[in-house]
Amino acid sequence: MAVASGGGVLPGEIPPEAVAGAAHEVEVQTAIERAIGAVAVVVGAGLVVVEVVILFWGVTTRYVLDAPSLWTDETAIILFIWLTMIGAVLGFQRSEHMRMTTAVQMLPRAGQPWVNAFAQVVTVIFLAATTYYAVAFTIHQYILFTPQFEIPDSWRASALPISFALMLVMAVVRLRLLRPKHLAAAVGVNAVIFLLLWMFQTTWLSMGAMSLAIFFGPLVFLFIFAGTPIAFSFGLATTAYLAFSTHAPLTITLARIDIGVSNLLLLAVPLFIYLGVLIEVTGMARNMVNFLVALLGHVRGGLEYVLLGAIFLISGISGSKIADMAAVAPILVPEMKKRGNDPAQMVALLAAACAMSETIPPSIVLIAIGAVAGVSIAGLFAGGILPAAVAALALVIFVGWRARKWGTVSPRASARTIAYTFVLAIPGLLLPFLIRAFVLGGVTTATEVSTIGIIYALLVGLVTWKQVQWNRMFSILADTASLSGVVLLIVGCATAMAWALTQSGFSHALTTIMTNAGGPIPFMAVSMVVFVVLGSVLEGMPVIVLLAPLLFPVARALHINDVHYAIVVILAMGIGLFAPPFGLGFYGACAIGRVSPDETMRHIWPLLGVLVIALAVIIAFPIITTIML
Repeated sequence: MAVASGGGVLPGEIPPEAVAGAAHEVEVQTAIERAIGAVAVVVGAGLVVVEVVILFWGVTTRYVLDAPSLWTDETAIILFIWLTMIGAVLGFQRSEHMRMTTAVQMLPRAGQPWVNAFAQVVTVIFLAATTYYAVAFTIHQYILFTPQFEIPDSWRASALPISFALMLVMAVVRLRLLRPKHLAAAVGVNAVIFLLLWMFQTTWLSMGAMSLAIFFGPLVFLFIFAGTPIAFSFGLATTAYLAFSTHAPLTITLARIDIGVSNLLLLAVPLFIYLGVLIEVTGMARNMVNFLVALLGHVRGGLEYVLLGAIFLISGISGSKIADMAAVAPILVPEMKKRGNDPAQMVALLAAACAMSETIPPSIVLIAIGAVAGVSIAGLFAGGILPAAVAALALVIFVGWRARKWGTVSPRASARTIAYTFVLAIPGLLLPFLIRAFVLGGVTTATEVSTIGIIYALLVGLVTWKQVQWNRMFSILADTASLSGVVLLIVGCATAMAWALTQSGFSHALTTIMTNAGGPIPFMAVSMVVFVVLGSVLEGMPVIVLLAPLLFPVARALHINDVHYAIVVILAMGIGLFAPPFGLGFYGACAIGRVSPDETMRHIWPLLGVLVIALAVIIAFPIITTIML
């Protein structure tokens, strides 16, 4: 099973005898990591709150007081990189950095510790190199000054060396938990790789762009499939390429990471993650689902329609697939089991519904692709709704056909029950419309609108005081910081890799090949296949950052609308993300629904097939996307 985990150990990797006599090392490891984690969790949670306050104040002064505060954007950007990097530290301490563990877990149990030791040494090498060059990069930034406050930019950039150094300390301490033979073998293999790269440096230099086939092919996939965190795999492969195949200074890697995680548009990521959990904590998600159950529960297969409708509604608020599933599954899956539905079939539908809803605003991937490809966020928000509705309609038709044979029915809810649940659901039902109205009306940016949603959710929570789990607020803020750091560090490292690919001439070669694919439709078909496959293996965010800057110019050359191409790309990646055997979203759905992936796998393929057909229709008829622009 593939999981999103981090720099920690794999299950079963260190048997009890491996740490026998090493109690002191374990205590040191625990004390150091706990101390770093304790500081990171407080700072990270605090930064989330401060960012919300700053952005909300900016909106208030601009549109309410008519006296814009010029300092808010600059302050938000300075604090954003600190939020990202401290979140990355917290994610490392919690072992939450995204990894591909499928290949490792397919190995014999005795072989897994060897591979995991290799991945941990790779992690240490990356963090050591990055810390060193991050210090140099920060010193260089001292001569630059911020436009508003006129302070050295090193105040902002120092988040990089400090955070990488903290992760390096934890990574080195974790090496002490490995068996000496595993550690020695891992160091030896990494040394051999380094010597080979160094010995053939002249060859790599003479190959020019062709050397990409080594550094961004076998090397990066070796790191990823060995279980090294994806962000670190991208970052180390890029650094190795620059070191052995070019004459460029290695501080460029840090400069590109800095650019990747300093885009103010991406500040929407942590804020929408926070909003997504808030709607669950305040009970809005539960109330919306209860209303749909009362409205459609008596229809044959009605709970399946409810699941699709609930994901469609909630996805438009949270922007996080994990938040969507966590909000819906605990309410619906037990009820479906009680009424005789197959749990594996329900979890498969849950996964397909999340794949279907990837383009419903304000999805995080919409914001990410808009930021890296230069596409209007407002246009993406407007253009993503109807394609998601087409995909949802395709699933509804399939569910209706299937329900004729296996669907279950429930007693019809009374009109009073429907009315009562509707009244309770009104605050949640209004939120998606509120968000879209503020963005499309030009009142707020896509980043700032998240603060409107957060304040709205908190006000709803104050009105419905008894429903809110206030004791979870601090942990929610900490979780938001951690997940944001994990996601955005991937964006930063993938930005560095994408820059290297572009500068090497690879983008020109790719443009030539894709332009000669035979026209817009063949190009779109090839893009669909590429993004389904890569979306399954690498998840959506890194694929977007890597390929969007390369392929969008090709799409424009073929006169394909930017928004239309972005929506197709996102839907294709959504299908890949929830496609077994690699799709992490599929395993996340199984974990949340508490169903074995083996039982669920046979049910999800027909649903994904339906989504592929829907995507083909969207490709063939661009008006589905562009009519809302």
